[in-house]
Amino acid sequence: MNALKLLTFIVSLGPLVWVIYQVFLLQAGVANDLGADPGKEIVLFLGEWAIRFLVLTLLLTPLRKLTGRSGILRVRRMLGLFTFFYASLHMLAWAIFLLELNLGRLGEDLLERPFITAGFSAWLLLLPLALTSTNKMVRLLGLKWRYLHRAVYGVAVLAVVHLIWLSKSSYLDATVYGVVLLTLIAARFVDLKVLYQKGAKGNV
Repeated sequence: MNALKLLTFIVSLGPLVWVIYQVFLLQAGVANDLGADPGKEIVLFLGEWAIRFLVLTLLLTPLRKLTGRSGILRVRRMLGLFTFFYASLHMLAWAIFLLELNLGRLGEDLLERPFITAGFSAWLLLLPLALTSTNKMVRLLGLKWRYLHRAVYGVAVLAVVHLIWLSKSSYLDATVYGVVLLTLIAARFVDLKVLYQKGAKGNV
């Protein structure tokens, strides 16, 4: 593992370490940042980091186009896997802290609460992407691998829909993430370096 991958891996564990530390403080009966409803706070925190890792994953291709540095793509797979990791922890925390592992309520929420349906659908789309992230699966699937992993666009859209339907008083976060994700998706189909050079010449 090169230095960039190692650093990315260590930093990416930061949110999980924070949660564990806050739970430790809570159990010790001392001041913590989990608020009056710790379970809900953990669920929201993990979900937000899942979206942040999705943003980082989608950001790398436009950055490579803009800078010409292909080396940054070495951590794209890792960031994608951390997206799935935190999305899975988000769902697990929801099932444990908010549903108290009540499978009956889980089915009801999936059918009756649209924001949960959207979030669960996003996770389902992430699942095959995580399972086919190995070099062996890339070789085995060939061009089909690329088509399959375009499902990440669907994940991004569903994540934004999940946020919008989840929001009750303010749509600011959903709007910001929506604009960022849709911009990054569009940027994957545009030669950003050419646009940047044209813009630079126009300002001379």
